[in-house]
Amino acid sequence: MIYSLHSDIYCNGSLCVRPGLNTSLSPSHAVQTAGNIFVVSLSVADLVVALYPYPLVLTAIFHNDWTMGDLHCQASGFIMGLSVIGSIFNITAIAINRYCYICHSLHYDRLYSLRNTCCYLGLTWLLTALATVPNFFVGSLQYDPRVYSCTFAQTVSSYYTISVVVIHFLIPLSVVSYCYMRIWVLVIQVKRRVKPELRTKLKPSDMRNFLTMFVVFVLFAVCWAPLNLIGLAVAINPERVAPNIPEWLFVTSYFMAYFNSCLNAVIYGLLNQNFRKEYKTILLGLCIPRLLLMETSKCGTEGLKSKPLPAFTNNNVAEINV
Repeated sequence: MIYSLHSDIYCNGSLCVRPGLNTSLSPSHAVQTAGNIFVVSLSVADLVVALYPYPLVLTAIFHNDWTMGDLHCQASGFIMGLSVIGSIFNITAIAINRYCYICHSLHYDRLYSLRNTCCYLGLTWLLTALATVPNFFVGSLQYDPRVYSCTFAQTVSSYYTISVVVIHFLIPLSVVSYCYMRIWVLVIQVKRRVKPELRTKLKPSDMRNFLTMFVVFVLFAVCWAPLNLIGLAVAINPERVAPNIPEWLFVTSYFMAYFNSCLNAVIYGLLNQNFRKEYKTILLGLCIPRLLLMETSKCGTEGLKSKPLPAFTNNNVAEINV
């Protein structure tokens, strides 16, 4: 039996089903569910900074100055901006996805078909790019010796800084808060039997997935709030506020914000059993490659030997209601 990233989908041989719902999924559909796609997209946004900007930051720390030239400065600042804005926009997309899945389950399959999901994903990254490009016109990507990196300079333009905080942080924060608040209200109603008809639709796996992404959102808000609040205060009154902000406070808030990229993988591992299993397999494979090959071979053999589940329809798709 193979589990997808969503623990409410199970595969046996060539057949995948979601317990509790009278529906079925092909293996490719199970792997490419909307929730999985956005989680992978969020992971890419977190990972991209480790491939280019962070090594340059380490070089700047080693030399105690930026020695890579202006091109690398602008490029690393742009990629770091893509990562940051991509993270918050993907977290927003995940919250909307979870809201539709739990609160509007009857319309979920139509709203989040594979084609629609790919369009939503493309729109998410298009908005991310459009939100990052203006930095080149404003000239706000500059080297900051306090944090040894080329990053967004809050004092270049007050209006642009306010726009960044509002559009890239406050509005997504409001949307995500609304989605999760509605989900919590529904969960409480089910628990208190105000809406008992929904009890069979909310599976423990749904709640685990929701809890995982809710924790991701809370930690993101906690890590990024100090830096955004400082930026907002500086933008409102740059002449008075900027000189009075202690360097240690800015540096702490900056590294809190970018440390958030490291936390999501930890959260997945702590709260999601399937991720823990995959982490264990990857670590064993890195330490003992032979075990990884044996595990892969074993899974392939079991998949060939497994028998298809019963109850096939005319379209060779199983319908199971657990």
